[in-house]
Amino acid sequence: MTSSVDTAFTGSVAQFYERYMVPLIFEPYAVDLARRVAQAAPARVLELAAGTGVVTRQLAVMLDTSADIVATDLNPAMIEEAARIGTARPVAWRQVDAMQLPFESASFDAVVCQFGVMFLPDKPRAFAEARRVLRPGGLFAFNAWGPIATNEFADAVTDALATVFPQDPPRFMARTPHGYHDAAAIAQDLAAAGFVRPAAIETVAFASRAAAPRIAALAYCEGTPLRGEIEARDPNGLERATRAAEAELARRFGDGPIEGRIEALVVTVSA
Repeated sequence: MTSSVDTAFTGSVAQFYERYMVPLIFEPYAVDLARRVAQAAPARVLELAAGTGVVTRQLAVMLDTSADIVATDLNPAMIEEAARIGTARPVAWRQVDAMQLPFESASFDAVVCQFGVMFLPDKPRAFAEARRVLRPGGLFAFNAWGPIATNEFADAVTDALATVFPQDPPRFMARTPHGYHDAAAIAQDLAAAGFVRPAAIETVAFASRAAAPRIAALAYCEGTPLRGEIEARDPNGLERATRAAEAELARRFGDGPIEGRIEALVVTVSA
């Protein structure tokens, strides 16, 4: 289950997300996912949970210039930031709920979603919507973070915040971004959505790098809905929490440029 806090990508969070989180953890997976979609040579692509457009920008470069791209997100602040940054060629930006897609059936050759499926309250229903708008044989490609223990910066930040708020530790990272990593459960949800062909589910790891522990601490504490959990516990506690995260990151990875493992599942399945 997700809460309103889990999906609260407000304007300031969207800007911090783009400035810090995108280069920290999202860019390598965006390149990977866009390449997989481009290999299918789709003529029309729908992106769900586009966020600030990190995958969209890759698709705009990698896809044939004749391909149409419709990039969507539930949160208007994210779409506004993505549109402000722009893409190499025109993209249709729309605020859309992935649970109820306002598109005709069999109208896309590919549906892509980077690190958005974890937020969906009813995954089989959302997957069924993706399948509905796909043409026969069309590609559904998405990724989801692996366990928090295999994503070292997120794990360090979560542990640090547990020391700041020991009575009620913020668990957003473990609960939502890192809460949907069972390959068997993903396959079951796809089957429940009507996908009859087996999905390819691959574990993909990269290195996450930051110029300093402070950068990674800012990314997680102010560039994700974790900020809402912190401020709900202490409206004036954001800086204190960020400093605790910074200290734990420095303890584990050093005071200078830091590097940690990130791991995700990448899923591709044909309609």
